[in-house]
Amino acid sequence: MSNARPYVIELNTPLVAIDVGRGTQDILVYEPGRVIENSIKLVLPSPTVIVAERIREATAAGRPVFLEGFLMGGGANTGALREHLSRGLPVYAAPDAAATIHDNMERVRALGVEIRTVPPPDAVTVHTTDYMEQELRQALALFGVGYPENVAVAVQDHGYSPHRSNRIQRFELMRERLNAGGWEILSLVSDPPLPDMTRMQAVRRQAPEALVTDTGPVALIGALCDPVVRRLARTGVTLVNAGNGHTLCFTLKGSEIHGLFEHHTGALNPEKLHHYIRRLADGTLTTEEVFDDGGHGAAVRKPLTTDAVVVTGPNRLRLLPKAYQAAPFGDMMLSGCFGLVYLWKVFRERREG
Repeated sequence: MSNARPYVIELNTPLVAIDVGRGTQDILVYEPGRVIENSIKLVLPSPTVIVAERIREATAAGRPVFLEGFLMGGGANTGALREHLSRGLPVYAAPDAAATIHDNMERVRALGVEIRTVPPPDAVTVHTTDYMEQELRQALALFGVGYPENVAVAVQDHGYSPHRSNRIQRFELMRERLNAGGWEILSLVSDPPLPDMTRMQAVRRQAPEALVTDTGPVALIGALCDPVVRRLARTGVTLVNAGNGHTLCFTLKGSEIHGLFEHHTGALNPEKLHHYIRRLADGTLTTEEVFDDGGHGAAVRKPLTTDAVVVTGPNRLRLLPKAYQAAPFGDMMLSGCFGLVYLWKVFRERREG
């Protein structure tokens, strides 16, 4: 695994960990020597939800929108943009912000978005970013809490994919990293992020020294900070992160991944998810089956027979109410943040030591 004690969080430096999801952004301020249950924690609307609301306000006012800032995750914001355009209202975007809508600028223009660097005088300017540093600094400062110099951020990145499905691109990158890393759980995490991970690279442009990685693996690594999950993993466990946007599932023994699949949470129900879990465990699940159902894909190295199923994430009770509900340090919503803190220890303290 590493020279660090498995899934133990003990840093020698303060750290702010930010897990950016589709519905919420979850923040943990880690301070050495402080009981982690007493750490400063925030669960706030995600940046895409905040941007969507600002676009809807402009729509209600009948005003054009100008997007400026950085490439960020889609979802609620792109839905609000489409609604704005459907009302016959203009949308303008600077090139970096336009990449939020699609990697292919011709497809962005085809939607009716004009790409330009200067906003029209009557447009409402909406800032695009996954890393809301100034807002978080201000929120913490109101309570006398300093903003740590060290930063770790998780976002979900599909990779640069202007001409083919970003679902295919994302899963191919995951498979390549698994093969390169011997299917060890940390093989899905790289520091710094890969060059094609443009959403992660956009965060790094704003926070050059930050640890930036993917939301799916960090939540599952964070779940392993729960001692029950850690014990189950020794003999084999199915780990599920039921997020607001995506569901990522591993079969894991020790720190070795036997197989995984990723799907869109909104397309799953308990019966379908159990079907996929069974197919993953017996080694018969294919990437074509998941992709054709609207998901991302599957990768199976070998079967893993286990009745132990663990779930974390905000949709855990809807999809797997009878599974063990992982709550590292008593807080399920911050699983990804705990994973980020653990990864900081593995990557950064190893580098310094």
